[in-house]
Amino acid sequence: MNYQAYARHNIHTMPFYGRLSREQVHNIKIVSEVFPFKTSNYVVNELINWDNYQDDPMYILNFPQRSMLKPSQFDSISRMLEKQASKTDLARHVHELRLTLNPHPAGQMEYNVPTLKGQKLTGIQHKYDETVLFFPSQGQTCHAYCTFCFRWPQFTGLQGLKFAMKESNLLISYMKENPSITDILITGGDPMVMKASILEKIVKHILAADLPQLRTIRIGTKSLSFWPYRYISDPDSEQLLNIFRRITERGKHLAIMAHINHPCELGTEAVREAVQNIRDTGAQIRTQSPLLRNINDDPAIWAMMWRKQINLGMIPYYMFIARNTGAQAYFGVTLERSHQVFNNAYKQVSGLCRTVRGPSMSAGPGKIRIAGISEARGEKVFTLEFLQGRNSDWVGKPFFAAYDPKAQWLDELVPAFGEPAFFYQKEYQKLMKVDKLQGPTLQTDNKQSA
Repeated sequence: MNYQAYARHNIHTMPFYGRLSREQVHNIKIVSEVFPFKTSNYVVNELINWDNYQDDPMYILNFPQRSMLKPSQFDSISRMLEKQASKTDLARHVHELRLTLNPHPAGQMEYNVPTLKGQKLTGIQHKYDETVLFFPSQGQTCHAYCTFCFRWPQFTGLQGLKFAMKESNLLISYMKENPSITDILITGGDPMVMKASILEKIVKHILAADLPQLRTIRIGTKSLSFWPYRYISDPDSEQLLNIFRRITERGKHLAIMAHINHPCELGTEAVREAVQNIRDTGAQIRTQSPLLRNINDDPAIWAMMWRKQINLGMIPYYMFIARNTGAQAYFGVTLERSHQVFNNAYKQVSGLCRTVRGPSMSAGPGKIRIAGISEARGEKVFTLEFLQGRNSDWVGKPFFAAYDPKAQWLDELVPAFGEPAFFYQKEYQKLMKVDKLQGPTLQTDNKQSA
C-alpha cells in the first residue's frame, strides 16, 4: 500500500501520523505543497527506525523536511494557508516558486528532447550517442518519492514540466533513423510501477522490431528499496520476471539500474529475495546514488553499501553529485567534499567494489567526474574528466578548474591557469545554439548527439 499526501490532503488520516509531532506534521504539509510526498508501508514499517526517526536516513529520504525550502519560501506558503488563500492563488504561487528551483537541470527539456520528421518526441531524451531514454506514460510515478529527486517535476501534475509518451512506436522509428543507439533506458518516474502486461507490450514491440544495433535494455528503478515485493508476491510478479527472461533469452543484455542510497535499504529479507529473483532471470543489477548531505555523506556508509551490494550480486556503478535542482541546498555537498568521500570510501573496499565511478556531475555538457584535487603550475586545481559527453570526442580528456572550496556544481567553476574557457565550451555553446533554434538532432557520424 502507498501513502500519498500533499498539502491539500489530510495527513491526519495517515497511519504514521501519531508518530510525528504537531510541528513536523505542519512542516510536511507546507513543504509538500512544493515537493511531492508519497511513501509506502514497506518504507514506513520495515525501513524507518521510528525510535530515532528525525535523524533516520530513510525518514529524511521520504518525508519532506522544513529546511528543504528557504525560510522565505516556507513562510509565504504557510501564510497563504493560514489566510485560506484560494486554490487558484496558492497554485499560482507554488508554480512560480517551483520555476525558481531549476525544474529541468542540464537542459533536459530544451536540449535533450529529439525530433523525428518535425515532431518533438516529449517521451524521449537523447543526450549521448549510444543511449536513448524512454519515458512510458504509464510509469511516471513511483512506489514512494525521494525527497532529493531531480525528476520531481514528473510528479507535480504540471504537464509542461513532464516527459511522457504513451506508445513505443515513435521510439522504434527514432532508433531506426539513428543506428548509433545501442542502449534503451526505460525510465520515469519508475517503470516498475507499471503492470507487467504494459511492460510486456513495450518489450515485445522493441524486440519484434529486430533492431540490429540494440544490445542493452536498461530499466531505471527504486523499487528494490521501496517495494521489493514487486519481484516476490505482487499478483503479476512472475509475469514480470518472465519478461526479464525473454529479454535475456533473446541475447540482449538486461541491466536493472537500481537506485540505492543507504546500506539499510539492503538489509531486509524481502530485498535479498527480490535481488535473487531478478538475477535468476539473467539480468544484472547495477547500483547508483547521489551523494547526499543528511543521508549518506560519510565514506564508511558508501564502503558498507558497496560491500553489501557485492555480497548480494549487484554491481556498484555510479556515485553522483546531487543535481542543482529542487532541494539541492539541503542535500548538496561541495565538490571537494564529494571527492573526499568517494576517495576515502574507495580505499576501504576490494577491487570487486571498484567498478563504481564518481563522483560525477550529470551536467549540460555531459557526465563530468572529479578525478582529483592537486597542485599544477603553482595553482591548486580540480582535475576533471568526461565520463560521457554530448560530443563523444570529449570523453576521457582531462581538464582543470581553479580550486573553489565552496563550489557544488560545474557552473560555479572557472578554468584554471587563467584560461578563458574550458576546452569544450566553444563547441558546447555552438551545439546549444543550434539545438535551441532547430531542436535536438543526431549526427550519424557518431561524433555528437543532442
